[in-house]
Amino acid sequence: MRHRIAFNLLAFAIAGLSLAAAPAEPPRYDLLIRNGTVLDGSGSPGFRADVAIEDGKIARIGDLSGAKAERVIDAGGLVVAPGFIDVHTHADELAKRPRAENFLRMGVTTVVAGNCGSSPVDIRKAFEEIRKAGPSINFATLIGHGSVREAVMGNERRAPTPAEMDKMKALIARAMADGALGLSTGLQYVPGSYAEASEIAELARMACRAGGLYASHMRNEGTELEKAVAETIAAGEAAGCPVQISHLKVDSPKNWGASERALALIDAARARGLDVEADQYAYTAAASGLAIRFPDWALEGSAEEVRKRLDDPAAWARIKEDIKDLLAARGFQDLSFAVVASYPPDPSLQGLSMKEVAKRLRGSDSADAQFEAARTMLRAGGAGMVYHFMSEDDVTRILRHPWVAVASDGDVQTFGEGAPHPRSYGNNARVLGVYVREKKVIPLEEAVRKMTSLPAEHFKLKDRGRVKEGYAADLVLFDPAKVGDVATFEKPHAWAAGFRHVLVNGVPVIADGAATGAAAGSIHQP
Repeated sequence: MRHRIAFNLLAFAIAGLSLAAAPAEPPRYDLLIRNGTVLDGSGSPGFRADVAIEDGKIARIGDLSGAKAERVIDAGGLVVAPGFIDVHTHADELAKRPRAENFLRMGVTTVVAGNCGSSPVDIRKAFEEIRKAGPSINFATLIGHGSVREAVMGNERRAPTPAEMDKMKALIARAMADGALGLSTGLQYVPGSYAEASEIAELARMACRAGGLYASHMRNEGTELEKAVAETIAAGEAAGCPVQISHLKVDSPKNWGASERALALIDAARARGLDVEADQYAYTAAASGLAIRFPDWALEGSAEEVRKRLDDPAAWARIKEDIKDLLAARGFQDLSFAVVASYPPDPSLQGLSMKEVAKRLRGSDSADAQFEAARTMLRAGGAGMVYHFMSEDDVTRILRHPWVAVASDGDVQTFGEGAPHPRSYGNNARVLGVYVREKKVIPLEEAVRKMTSLPAEHFKLKDRGRVKEGYAADLVLFDPAKVGDVATFEKPHAWAAGFRHVLVNGVPVIADGAATGAAAGSIHQP
């Protein structure tokens, strides 16, 4: 009996040794990215590594040569970076064009809408519509002050009553509870331009109490840039919340070079403890509505009231003089720097400068004919415009600043429709191709940081913006030698080059350079 027990123990021991010696099953993942150079979004130099994805998350990073996967992507010669986060977009109608291919094809995997004071007032309803549409891209939004003010007060040029202020506060509180990231203002647009600093600070405080930030299209981005930056910072300081200065630029030739002073104001605010950052698109032209060239007093009230002013000879004479003064302050004598991007009443005008429009509509390209053409277009509902009035030196100086993120100010495009600003197709690609590879303004790893972790952290987009284990598998794979913008002002509808693969929540939405149409996006709610 004793011998039998000993024999059994020996057999068990041998079996245990056999099991220990058996080769372990290699780990298996949903997707493996091999042989890429990882830029993790922190600003650190790249490193060679494999990236494993499981259940929409980054599961492992390192040497995974023994691992298996349902799908393997060879990233040899490619950069593997976090999906780009565009915190200044006008993609508010994503539900109507949920594929958002123009963003995805330049590496953007998350968009933040609701900028410049304009957004749906009912954020919950907007989220439901986007979810139902099945977006290919991640979506987040701010609540727009202008939209809230209009819902409560219309386009009236006055201060709110206490009751109206309470209604606006309630709408902002509800929007924050429904998932908005903060409050945005468009102080160069009606009705935001009618708001005093005290109103802005009080309403921003509502967003900040809920953990949000304050983002502003400032009151003046050219002739009084420094004053506008100071006002924006003061509003955030009074409200006690982080500040995002939207699309920082100098849009007046007379004030070119003012970016240095504007950036110094940001540095000074940060030195005293305020969390203030900015964003920028990499072009010397802006895009906005035609109405922004008119004095804001002329835009008060309903569309019919505005038309009556435009039709009244005395009012029009005053409006025209104010337009001339506004242009002269920027260094212009006419509207020849403006190009029509979209004009539904007459699409044949799209792509023409206002000088060319005036020649066609009025038979003359004089300044007065341009103003008359602008009146005709505004009376018919207005137009989307591209404005060429910035300097390359300011663009470059702003891009070098460490607290300026890259953001397009673009929206979801229908390929071939209208003559939009090319930034909606090429902004991120332009930074990587022109300002990193060609001009060497900033290094590649810094450009990636400005597109990923910098905006993610400021907007509190949890688990985004890094190639890091446990983070969402939003990834972009691009060829640093080929990446670049193809869209131009003359031919804006062109996909960016060099982006081989784009993943949203672990799902390929661009695979081998082709859109998959996958509804992989999610709604970000804090």
